[in-house]
Amino acid sequence: MADRPRQKKPLGKPNKPNYQMMIIITLIAVVIGFTYFSNSNTAKTISDKRFEEMVLANDVKRVVLVKGQDFVEVTLKEEALKDTKYQIDIDQNSFTGINNGPHYKFNIVNETIFNDDFNELMQQLPEDQRIGYEVDTRSDFTSIFFNWGFLFLIIFGFWFLMRRMAGGGGPGGQIFNIGKSRAALFDAENKVKITFSDAAGLEEAKEEIKEIVEFLKNPAKFTKLGGKIPKGALLVGPPGTGKTLLAKAVAGEAGVPFFTLSGSDFVEMFVGVGAARVRDLFKQAKEKAPCIVFIDEIDAIGRSRGKGQMPGSNDERENTLNSLLVEMDGFSTDSGVIILAATNRPDVLDSALLRPGRFDRQISIDKPDIIGREAIFKVHLKPIKIREDVNPKHLAAQTPGFAGAEIANVCNEAALIAARRNKKEVEMTDFQDAIDRVIGGLEKKNKIISPEEKKIVAYHEAGHAVAGWFLEHADPLVKVSIVPRGIAALGYAQYLPKEQFLYQTEQLFDEMCMALGGRAAEELVFGKISTGALSDLERITKMAYSIVTVYGMNDKIGNVSFYDSKQSDYNFTKPYSDATAELIDKEVKSLIDKAYVRTKQLLKDKLKELEVIAQKLLEKEIIFQNDLEKLIGKRPFATPTHFQEFTNGQPAKKAPAKKKTSATSKSKATAAGKTKATAAKPKSTPAKKDGAKNGTEAKSSSKTKSSTAKKTAEEAN
Repeated sequence: MADRPRQKKPLGKPNKPNYQMMIIITLIAVVIGFTYFSNSNTAKTISDKRFEEMVLANDVKRVVLVKGQDFVEVTLKEEALKDTKYQIDIDQNSFTGINNGPHYKFNIVNETIFNDDFNELMQQLPEDQRIGYEVDTRSDFTSIFFNWGFLFLIIFGFWFLMRRMAGGGGPGGQIFNIGKSRAALFDAENKVKITFSDAAGLEEAKEEIKEIVEFLKNPAKFTKLGGKIPKGALLVGPPGTGKTLLAKAVAGEAGVPFFTLSGSDFVEMFVGVGAARVRDLFKQAKEKAPCIVFIDEIDAIGRSRGKGQMPGSNDERENTLNSLLVEMDGFSTDSGVIILAATNRPDVLDSALLRPGRFDRQISIDKPDIIGREAIFKVHLKPIKIREDVNPKHLAAQTPGFAGAEIANVCNEAALIAARRNKKEVEMTDFQDAIDRVIGGLEKKNKIISPEEKKIVAYHEAGHAVAGWFLEHADPLVKVSIVPRGIAALGYAQYLPKEQFLYQTEQLFDEMCMALGGRAAEELVFGKISTGALSDLERITKMAYSIVTVYGMNDKIGNVSFYDSKQSDYNFTKPYSDATAELIDKEVKSLIDKAYVRTKQLLKDKLKELEVIAQKLLEKEIIFQNDLEKLIGKRPFATPTHFQEFTNGQPAKKAPAKKKTSATSKSKATAAGKTKATAAKPKSTPAKKDGAKNGTEAKSSSKTKSSTAKKTAEEAN
């Protein structure tokens, strides 16, 4: 029996506003307002002395004592109303119909005193003019309204809100359209102008994503071979690498409707709104199918269920995620809707979200290599007026580890610096200053540094330079500076990382020795140490603990790793005993002491070179690699990298390809951090905590790119 073609259900008429309910609410408000204003006492308040004058003048017609509220209302005679001394007060309150009274009121202390005073006042009048007073027990409308009416309004409003949120009409018919998707739609009428040519440096990722676009444009090319269109693709990479830019390029080139929104757009304070928005989003997408839906920062709703939560808790994000999982690949899933998503934290995403059938592809977008950075520079240099000496390839070599967003920032900073200097074109020096500003922070030209501190900084940075120059596995030096930058940085050294994915024990040990070069130089030359090495000590401590506890590179601890890949938020236990913890601390200290002794001995042997570099730094403040070669000779180790053509004029040799293994991410993370900066000596007493904070090195690796540069695999030129 042949399958019957499915018929789409009519969408029905759009929900119309409920005019009946609006009319009822308006009438209730009018009645309440009329009752309040009609019953409100707007009579002018006077003193009791003036009341006595009115009584003695025989102008008072009626006196009413309002019991329980301690005031008296006064109504004047009709002939008295014509008097000019009362006419002004009456005209001011004519809107409320006060001509019928009461016209005035005054406050009293209590009823007994008023009764005695009123009787005395009546004794002063002839018997035919004497009047009495009435006692009125009256309820205050305002107090009743705020005590009971306001409560009823709150109950009615809550009932109305719940009724509208749970009522029919679909998510779009709820109050304020709170359950309606907030996705922005780009189609033929509202097309994105960004194309794949604008997404430079992402060649491999573009090849992956272009297949999805090609499938939408020419599905027969794939279906004739039995292929199916991928249901989803997840863009994974560090911040600033171009994930959202690549999605914009897909929107500009796909030629199909493109929905885009952020993961946080699903989250709301009301329960169930996130799931309703997911359903409404896919409802709109199916109506426009074939189409693409892009969810940026999907980790806002896609976190692993149950992770990071206390037992028994309920998370609205889980309901939203469950709805998303069903819509992407559930029992009644329809084809024609492709999901693109971006995140820089794939480790926290739920495994059900990452499986094939939902996200068939995970497209990794890493930081660009030197070729990719050159292409990105060319894109961002197009709108800038530059001189002929500006070389994008040279700029690419000077910015290892920079992401696309950071390269765009460098180009913009260079243009701003040139404009500040009243130049007609942006020169290479402007780009150099922009790179320095991005790496080390703003140059502090007005920062006053004593000659003693400047000398300490010079020898500190010279120690880094000499240690890195004569250590085989250290990264080649690019530049050393003692120009104050940023908040606390008094100097920094910039290196170019090697292309590698795996690190051996000797390489990590050399990195530790190079980081200790500044502290060792201070002790060797001055016989005392400063707080400038705080950042270096922090980095080598983390590296030493990783060597011992993560990578199993210690003989006494053995081939054991205590690395927690799940990164549980509620892990209250450590995976080793107190005895093992004590042994780990001893081995870490022994490793750091060994590296310090080796570094100090190296600087003793190269004391002459240390003096030469330090004096040159005090003279020029900035020295480059070619200056070091002139001062202390060429580096004794071969460094055949693709940066060589920019350091000694030799063409680069193509490095052999290296096989990427699963240990890449972990090894890169620990061995990160290549740029150092020396911090200011604290002016306060060393015992204060902010003293250490002020002494923190602004090693450019925190804001600099050398830390992340170690994570970036540079391809040979």
